[in-house]
Amino acid sequence: MRPLTAAHAWHRTHPSALDVCLATGVLICMIAGSLADPRGPGAAFRFAHVPDPLSLLLMVLGSAALVFRRRAPKAVLTATGAVSLVELLSGEPRTPVAMCAVVALFTVAAATDRPTTWRVGLLTATILTAAAMLAGPLPWYAQENIAIFAWTGMAAAAGDAVRSRRAFVHAIRERAERAERTREEEARRRVAEERLRIARDLHDVVAHHIALVNVQAGVAAHVMDRRPDQAKEALAHVREASRTALGELRATVGLLRQSGDPEAPTEPAPGLDRLDELVDTFRHAGLPVQVARADHGTVLPAAVDLAAYRILQEALTNVRKHAGAGARAEVGVVRVGDRLELTVLDTPAGADGQEPPADPGEPGAHGHRERTPRPEAGSEEAEDDGEEAGGGGHGLIGMRERATALGGSCTAGPRYGGGFRVHAILPVKARTGRVGGTTGDRA
Repeated sequence: MRPLTAAHAWHRTHPSALDVCLATGVLICMIAGSLADPRGPGAAFRFAHVPDPLSLLLMVLGSAALVFRRRAPKAVLTATGAVSLVELLSGEPRTPVAMCAVVALFTVAAATDRPTTWRVGLLTATILTAAAMLAGPLPWYAQENIAIFAWTGMAAAAGDAVRSRRAFVHAIRERAERAERTREEEARRRVAEERLRIARDLHDVVAHHIALVNVQAGVAAHVMDRRPDQAKEALAHVREASRTALGELRATVGLLRQSGDPEAPTEPAPGLDRLDELVDTFRHAGLPVQVARADHGTVLPAAVDLAAYRILQEALTNVRKHAGAGARAEVGVVRVGDRLELTVLDTPAGADGQEPPADPGEPGAHGHRERTPRPEAGSEEAEDDGEEAGGGGHGLIGMRERATALGGSCTAGPRYGGGFRVHAILPVKARTGRVGGTTGDRA
């Protein structure tokens, strides 16, 4: 097999040299065939016929044209067919000049399509065979005349078979390469989706709990000297929030473990069954929250349940960070047909004529504390709703993408008369068939 492999490699790197060798071999075969007399005594071949100078010239011209058969196959076929026709019409004893036309016809069939092969092959075979039968020195029914038609037909068929095989091999190779590219792209897409899903979970956990820790720590520092009991309570909330954050971080990071790692976390993902617990954390942080539920005990798929919890968590975190002191939040969870609608409204202090409760020892106790301005929906600052200004948060983006990944929607924007509104619509039945979409997480 090694010599064949080496010969094939040499053929691919030196096509012109191969054509020269082929032309030389065809010339030698034609000269040898012109010297043989197939009608000798005893029906045996004997070298008794000497070709005339015109036949030698035609053989040389026909074989020389074969050197250019790859560059201009149709032109070479025309040239070799012409010299073969001249040899057949000369009326002299036959020399096998038509051999070069047979090789040229094979090249045309291998380089073109099937309809062209049929047309060119039939035309070549008809012209050469008719010339041999009508103007040749042998009777029209001689086997040499039939041989011209047979050889041209076989050359066209062989060339078409070679072309078909090349096309088949090329299609197989292209399909394999395309399949390989598809597998690589699918693997990269899965890795990217999983990485972004984990990044979103980390953002939700960190943004929520660290915001609560920051608020409670600020309260503790402010009242440490005058109200130690209140400071201790705030620090207890800090400890509880940090413990919860560490637990959720441990569960999220556990997804990155190898399958054989011991002590993998088994705690289920949070859902709406933990909504009261979530709301209590905000109430302890000083944000009054009212909850109205009309989901009638709906059992949600894990993906929808987790997405609903994360959307409410992120929306309430934004209220606590951006709405200012004295603001209140309202949470609505309603099932409408096959959809679950989530609504989070925040009412700024004084929007309904009520003033925020003031601590006599705190700044702003004798006046209204200035509300942190809420960015407009869709603006660059709105996309930063999950972090401090310039922090590059992805809160609104994350809520929208969580809802969109499940086939729902999420909108957020200012309310008429003040405040902010987050409204999400999720399907009760999660979409299936998405790679990495079992949780709907894709940052």
